[in-house]
Amino acid sequence: MPDLIALPPLSNENLMSTAIPIDLSSATPKPLYRLITGPLSPGEQLDITADARVSNAAGYPGGTRYTVGVGWHLWRYTYVGAGASTGTWTRIGHYSGSNVTADTHHLDLHINRHYTIPDDWTPGDRMAIVLQADAHSTAWKANGGNDTLTVDSGYGQLIVRPWVTAPAPPEPEPCTCTCQPTA
Repeated sequence: MPDLIALPPLSNENLMSTAIPIDLSSATPKPLYRLITGPLSPGEQLDITADARVSNAAGYPGGTRYTVGVGWHLWRYTYVGAGASTGTWTRIGHYSGSNVTADTHHLDLHINRHYTIPDDWTPGDRMAIVLQADAHSTAWKANGGNDTLTVDSGYGQLIVRPWVTAPAPPEPEPCTCTCQPTA
């Protein structure tokens, strides 16, 4: 295990999606927050924390109100440039989930993960970390199938605290003084 040093935390509060479509399965996740790391190497570590809040106004006003299941999870992919997210996405944390009822209305989403950069990671590549969420209910067609959960602006963030390989100590300067005997 390499000696690791903590770098300053990275954070992002820029919400990517303001609505999550409600459907029968959890097949339509939406990215909520994304953060791009600096260069990473295998064995280095990330301490990741993410928060968001959703509101269930499905059917309001005048429609059928119902409970919605919400799933949220952390993913990563190799970052290769602005807007590029076509590479392989890998889930890096457990699935989290809960129900938000019409009466509860709001649901806070929280997830954290201590993640070790895998051995097959290309040294020097940057990583995109993404908090995603999905919404599902057996009653999803009650109002025509177009209901969404609102992702509340100002209630979330993604924070990554990188632990990277400590730089090698500098080589000592060779002695050039004349006071040392030569062999």
